[in-house]
Amino acid sequence: MDVDWAQVRRQCVVFEDAAVVALNKPAGISVTGERHDSDLVEAAAAAGETLYPVHRIDKVTSGLVLLAKELGAHGQLTRQFNKQTAEKAYLAIVESTGLPDRGVIELPLSVGRKNRVRIAAPRESIRTAADRWFVDPADLLDTKNYPSITRFLAVHRDEDHTVLALRPITGRRHQIRVHLAWIGHPIVGDPLFDKSGRHERTHLHSWQLGLAAPWRTPPELALTATPGPDFWLPVRAEQHDAEAILDRADQLLRDR
Repeated sequence: MDVDWAQVRRQCVVFEDAAVVALNKPAGISVTGERHDSDLVEAAAAAGETLYPVHRIDKVTSGLVLLAKELGAHGQLTRQFNKQTAEKAYLAIVESTGLPDRGVIELPLSVGRKNRVRIAAPRESIRTAADRWFVDPADLLDTKNYPSITRFLAVHRDEDHTVLALRPITGRRHQIRVHLAWIGHPIVGDPLFDKSGRHERTHLHSWQLGLAAPWRTPPELALTATPGPDFWLPVRAEQHDAEAILDRADQLLRDR
């Protein structure tokens, strides 16, 4: 996919100041490092604009992407992601029911064959207690592993799907996607785990970001990217329904 940077700027900017620009990225566009198609950073450079990605979301994921326009802001912001002080919230639709109203997935990740991210333990060793998924240290594979924590809240249910609001406490590659799939609730349309071909996109969305921003008054960034209508297709949510779901998700996250 070729990226038209001028069009992206017109349609996708949700916030901008002298130091940063935040986009509501469509699913299907890479942030940076794309080998076969153009990506956001490359497209911006081709248009004469140098941007530095503060964080990354997967190509198949839509939603908030924060890019720095200057290196000073880039360093201040990336350190918050590295220190896990950035507040992140995602939305996901899973094609299953049965999840509790809230839970925490504490499953370390590792990299397996063909550079695929997986849980660093056999699937059958995953345990659950008090709405917490975990593995005993004795069950970990003999490989390098990365502690990974995802918290979630169920914010809407129908007969076949559950909409989740998620906070990835750590920020590992494919963390939310792998965590949900390995506990038996894969994200609708995720090409890593859903081979049905019935869905046009992966229903995972980067929704909110909260960061310290020392150059601003007050010194903070509180960003939101509203999902587009395509995100809600599995639950057939009209605009007013989607707004109600988002209001509920926002309130539940604030109450935690």
